[in-house]
Amino acid sequence: MAAKDDSKIRNVGPKSAAWLRQVGVRTQEDLQRLGPVEAFMKVKRAGFRPSLNLLYSLAGAIENCHWADLPDERKAALVQAAASDETANPIKTRWQKQVERSERGDASERAQAEEEAEPAGGGFLDEPDAGNDAGHE
Repeated sequence: MAAKDDSKIRNVGPKSAAWLRQVGVRTQEDLQRLGPVEAFMKVKRAGFRPSLNLLYSLAGAIENCHWADLPDERKAALVQAAASDETANPIKTRWQKQVERSERGDASERAQAEEEAEPAGGGFLDEPDAGNDAGHE
């Protein structure tokens, strides 16, 4: 008979366990220290796409019950807490991050091009006295 692995988190299958390990949640103690919502959000922020079942499973692991045995009110509170966390600190997709980087790059390229296009002493085709009419009248 195989010995029980004390580091295994209750209710968590191999795929979810791998996600949790990648974000630093390796033991039941790690999970208890973070809490179910923060652990779930770490997984989401790492780019994984967990279902709400992971959130419920993590809460069940802390409360020492199967996730399906959590009361509906508890599940609703967990979902609300995760939604509040995401509202306070939105998770951006890779696409959104790329668009922002591109926009920042385009803005800095435009600013640099404008600086290069406006020489300090006027352009080659500018009229020599343009802007100095007030002193010549």
